[in-house]
Amino acid sequence: MFQDNSPLAERMRPTTLDDLIGQDHLVGDKAVLRRTISAGRVPSMILWGPPGTGKTTLANIIANQVKMPFHTLSAISSGVKEVREVIGNIRAGSKAILFIDEIHRFNKGQQDALLGAVEKGTITLIGATTENPSFEVNAALLSRCQVYTLRHLEKADLRQIVDKALAEDHEMKKLKVEIQETEALFNLSGGDARKLLNTLELVIKSQEGEEVFITDDQVIEVVQRKTVLYDKKGEMHYDIISAFIKSIRGSDPNAAVYYLARMIEGGEDVKFIARRLVILASEDIGNANPTALVMANATFQSVNVIGYPESRIILSQCVTYLASSPKSNASYMAINQAQRLVQQTGDLPVPMAVRNAPTKLMKDQGYGQGYKYAHDYPGNFADMEFLPKELEGKKLYDPGKNPREEELRKFLRNRWKEKYGY
Repeated sequence: MFQDNSPLAERMRPTTLDDLIGQDHLVGDKAVLRRTISAGRVPSMILWGPPGTGKTTLANIIANQVKMPFHTLSAISSGVKEVREVIGNIRAGSKAILFIDEIHRFNKGQQDALLGAVEKGTITLIGATTENPSFEVNAALLSRCQVYTLRHLEKADLRQIVDKALAEDHEMKKLKVEIQETEALFNLSGGDARKLLNTLELVIKSQEGEEVFITDDQVIEVVQRKTVLYDKKGEMHYDIISAFIKSIRGSDPNAAVYYLARMIEGGEDVKFIARRLVILASEDIGNANPTALVMANATFQSVNVIGYPESRIILSQCVTYLASSPKSNASYMAINQAQRLVQQTGDLPVPMAVRNAPTKLMKDQGYGQGYKYAHDYPGNFADMEFLPKELEGKKLYDPGKNPREEELRKFLRNRWKEKYGY
């Protein structure tokens, strides 16, 4: 049926910024990155986003548009030696783009090997990562790069990609393809455009003739037979991590450890799991049990040192502890409300009493006047106003209804009487 043996995802790889779907915030007509590329001023950058959102594609498009030599390395198979060889092969006085896929897999020494060439402008570094660069790229290198975040592809984006492939690919145009259902196709792709197109082609190839139908049952049947062809994290990656987090939040250690096992068996990055636990410990447990954050952070540090398979034991201890812990999202809700308030009210003046007064002039202008040093008062508390005048009495933190935070509520009520309604 098919004469071209290259995968559909490769045949449909975008070659211009206009072809890149789902990333208008980066490459739309008014986007900063698009204007930068159009002007030929490409900074070193880190492209951060889920698999299959276009990181490698965008790097190639940038190189083609600015007409710079393009070198590529994979952090999985390359080390300091390969990095230095590429840099050494760039002619003196010339510039080139060095694209490093999965740059988060480079250790500190490997990343440091890039610093000199980036600083001198010998290379424009473009690194691609699925992991948060704040954790995975060392500070020195990160400070020399712009970070651009690629967004998870939505269902509308996935449908556009499918329709484009059926309308434009030379092999697909030979067939009459009728898409009757898309739920399985979209869900099993996990928002990964590469997986989406290769799954689509696999389902089409599984049928005889030039008239092809795409249904949920057909997709599921074919993918289950060919799972080995796909990413080791498995087609349910996003569903599994969602169920994992919700099981812990729902205080079910049995379900939580089950989904942990699903991720471990699927080869999920141990640091990805541990990082989600750190976030959850604050977002969903918070002051109901402050030790949860200590436990999660200790887990993150430990699994980074130990790795698989032993780290599964540490993860299990942390997961079962967090799932069995009292829950509160009061701190999470407090910062959300505070940020909304700042966005609504802008830069309100800080009360003079709580301003810093490091100079005589500032003291003369009233900075710090009226401030009550809490430790000079009974109970280490002085009743005074800390919020801007326009927000006096505004309560942002409302302790949760659990034993630990009820103690905090009692403490705050005793201090502030009825001011904040505790």
